[in-house]
Amino acid sequence: MGLPRGPGLFLAAAAACLLGSCLGSSPHSLRYFYTAVSEPGQEVPQFFSVGYVDDQQFVSYDPDTGRHFPTVPWMTEVDKDDPQYWERTSQVIWNAEQVFRVDLVNVPKYYNQSGGLHILQLMYGCELRKDGSKGGYGQYAYDGRDYISFDKETLTWTAADGPAQITKRKWDPNSALNQQWKAYLEAECIEWLERHLGYGKKTLLRTEPPQVKVTRKADDDNTETLICQVGGFYPKEIDIAWKKDGEVQVEDTFHGLLSPNSDGTYYTWWSIKIDPKDRERYKCRVEHDGLEKPLDLAWEEPVSASNLGLIIACVVGAVLVVTVIAGTAVYIIKKRRDGYKAASTSDQGSNSSGKGSAVPI
Repeated sequence: MGLPRGPGLFLAAAAACLLGSCLGSSPHSLRYFYTAVSEPGQEVPQFFSVGYVDDQQFVSYDPDTGRHFPTVPWMTEVDKDDPQYWERTSQVIWNAEQVFRVDLVNVPKYYNQSGGLHILQLMYGCELRKDGSKGGYGQYAYDGRDYISFDKETLTWTAADGPAQITKRKWDPNSALNQQWKAYLEAECIEWLERHLGYGKKTLLRTEPPQVKVTRKADDDNTETLICQVGGFYPKEIDIAWKKDGEVQVEDTFHGLLSPNSDGTYYTWWSIKIDPKDRERYKCRVEHDGLEKPLDLAWEEPVSASNLGLIIACVVGAVLVVTVIAGTAVYIIKKRRDGYKAASTSDQGSNSSGKGSAVPI
C-alpha cells in the first residue's frame, strides 16, 4: 500500500451506486476506487479500478491489458492537452495493482488468517465544497471494514483496529510518503478535478430544474398523507421540506432515497401525515440550482372527468364560432409562415489518478 473518510468502503461497482460533490454552487468531487480480490472469479477480476467526477464514472482500468481508458466521450479531450496522459496513468495503476497483490498476502497474516476470499480496497480523492473550502481523503478497507485512513493535517495514519496498527507503525515514520499524500490531496487532485470539470462541463455543470407534483392519499385513521414527488433534476443536491403556514415541519415527515434516472437526472419524494381539515395550510418547498427561486407547491384538486369534458366542449365551441366568422369575412388575410431555423495548459508531470509511488502494507 501507500497510494495517494467516511465510514466503510465497498467494491468499486457498489460504491458507484452510492455516489453517494468558481464551478456553480454545488459541491464537486474527484474520487478513485481500487479493489483487489484474493480469489477472483470469472466475473470478478483480481484487481480493478474506476474513477468518478461527481457521480459520473469517467475512467476505468483493464487488468487484462494493463490499460487505463476513458468511459465518457468528454474525457478524450485530455489527449489534446496531455498526449502522454493514458500511458502515464496506466503505469501508475499497474504499479498499484502489483502492490495490492502483495498486500493481500500480508494483511491476512495480520489477522491470523490463511486462505479464503479476502478483499482489499482503497478510496481516495478530493472535493470542492459549496463554501469554496477543499477536502481530501485516503482510506483503506479490508473485507468490508475500515482498515486505515490518512490524516493530512497531522501527516499520520489512523488505524481502525489492532492489526492495522502494524501498518500504522510502518507508515507514520515515512515522512516522504505522507508529504506526497498531502501534496496530492490538497493541490494536484484539486487541479485535476477543476480540469475534468472543464472537459465535461456540458454534462457535469449543467442544471436541470426539478419537476414537482403534490399528491395525497387517505389513511385508515382519518388522516391523510401528502406526497411531494420531485424528479428530473440535476445536480443531485436539492433541499425539500414541508411547510405549514410558512413554518418548516419535521414531525410526521418521511422521505425516499435520492435515486438516479436513466438519463442521469435524479428523483425523490417527501411526505407528511396531516389532518385533512388543514390540507390547504401545507406547501412543499423545493430549492435547487435549476430554479430561479424556491418553489412552494400545495396540493390541488385534480380536474374531474366531467369538468374536463365541459372545458373541452367550450374550447371546441369557441373554435367553431371563430371558424364561422372567418368564413363570412369579405377579405382573407394570408400570413406567410416561416420555417424554423436551427440556432445556429497541460501538466505533463502530474497524474490525475494518483501518485506514482507505492508502499506495501
